[in-house]
Amino acid sequence: MLQERLILRWVEENPPAVGNGWEPYPTSLRIVNWIKWAQSGNSLPESARQSLAIQVRWLAKRVEHHLLANHLFVNAKALAIAGMFFDGPEAERWLQKGLEILSREIPEQILADGGHFERSPMYHAIILEDMLDLINAAFSWPECVPAKSLDHWKEIARGMFEWLAGLVPPDGDISFFNDSAFAIAPTLSEIGAYANRLQIQFGAEVDGKLRWFQSSGYARAECGPAVLIADIAPVGPDYQPGHAHADTLSFELSLHGQRTIVNSGTSTYLAGPQRTRERSTAAHNTLEIDGCDSSEVWGGFRLARRARIIESACEMSGATITITAAHDGYCRLSGQPIHHRQWQLASDRLIITDTIRGEFKSAIARIYLHPMVKKISTDVVRLPSGTQLSFAVHGGRLQINSSKWHPEFGVERENLCVELTMTDPKMTLELLWT
Repeated sequence: MLQERLILRWVEENPPAVGNGWEPYPTSLRIVNWIKWAQSGNSLPESARQSLAIQVRWLAKRVEHHLLANHLFVNAKALAIAGMFFDGPEAERWLQKGLEILSREIPEQILADGGHFERSPMYHAIILEDMLDLINAAFSWPECVPAKSLDHWKEIARGMFEWLAGLVPPDGDISFFNDSAFAIAPTLSEIGAYANRLQIQFGAEVDGKLRWFQSSGYARAECGPAVLIADIAPVGPDYQPGHAHADTLSFELSLHGQRTIVNSGTSTYLAGPQRTRERSTAAHNTLEIDGCDSSEVWGGFRLARRARIIESACEMSGATITITAAHDGYCRLSGQPIHHRQWQLASDRLIITDTIRGEFKSAIARIYLHPMVKKISTDVVRLPSGTQLSFAVHGGRLQINSSKWHPEFGVERENLCVELTMTDPKMTLELLWT
């Protein structure tokens, strides 16, 4: 069997403590994957079983408390599931250590609205699958997890699914806020199918025209053929913003089920110009002031001074949904400017009003279009469905330029960027679709 041969090859080629494969994060993933394979009716060869025990013992002494966040969560999950799988006093210690970490990290990392505190739809989906893996293991070894804990895990998973449904555009895959890319995490439908196999019932995927996830800071608005997802959120937890982008007050828009306006995505974690560019304010559908990032990204996973939301509101009045927010990320500049943005969504248009309070030298807002959206004139583009989208700007100058979109790691696609240079402290952009 191919899977068995791959496992045995890994054991042969990766002696204990040698190579990147023994880093705690990939070790955690591998431990759970081998156990899931074994629990699916397969038999682990004795050498693989011995290696698995060594890997868990290795991980138990190298839990990533220094990184915290999703790394620590995945370490704890692996220890807990390994403790259920194996027998004996050592396995019991693994189980208790994993459960103890999870008892702290679940309330720390999963916010009241169901969102994961790193505010990345991709990592949120990964952690949600982790929760389902834990529930699955608890079903397999019911004596290992108290019924109260299992019920709590189910409740957490339901809230996380509801949040993810709100951050998923109509095409069913994740939106691009912070570090997010396709083909890494399971999709919403795949997660729903997994939950169904576990006989866990999740609610409706999307409920209501306006949903404001206040704890995590995202808002979803639906009106006619339009679905808007707005980032009015903190960049992430203060003590671990490694997956944060300088994308405050950015947004994504779908029309007639087609992604239309997209953030630029993530194609690499390798520190360098490309990684810095993909995390920058200029790579997102928001406003850049004086050529600076709203939050100071540096290195591969570092963040210095960062934007904080200082006001936000969402309301629905008649047929129009209004989302407003402001952040202080540019107050470090000499003119101490504050960026205020308002979105007004109706069934046939979106009006975006950007206001800068304070002194500034230059300001550029960008709107990145999905690669399937094509330019047909200086201010009109066309979707694959034939829908035309026109742009009208007041208080600024409009130009459509070539750009790049990065939907997956190692993937780059040509797209268009609508660049809006502010000529007044207040600029209004009207997008009209017909």
